[in-house]
Amino acid sequence: QVQLVESGGGLVQPGGSLRLSCVASEFTFDYYHIGWFRQAPGKEREGVSCISSTGGSTYYADSVNGRFTISRAKNTVYLQMNSLKPEDSATYYCAAESPPRVPVQAMCDSPRADWWGQGTQVTVSS
Repeated sequence: QVQLVESGGGLVQPGGSLRLSCVASEFTFDYYHIGWFRQAPGKEREGVSCISSTGGSTYYADSVNGRFTISRAKNTVYLQMNSLKPEDSATYYCAAESPPRVPVQAMCDSPRADWWGQGTQVTVSS
């Protein structure tokens, strides 16, 4: 059964860091853009960061640019989150999309994902 599984969420103080992971089972990431999205209660889903199928292109939302870094290796995609703020609190989801669109920002702006993970909760609070 095809699955995307996120991990790495948790409770962290403002200014702290977390690294989220997204692992695929039963399919290979090779031909997929992968994106991280988040949704807080009462808010719309936001495309946080997306990485191209080759790993050569990345996109970051303005709200996280300079603080978050997306990367991919084998069948895992990571989201390194530094300098976390309370407004980063949300459930974070990864998603896989194919065929990959150009530019990769298109996935973050308007995802047409084939698969979504179940989400991992990130809470930034003192």
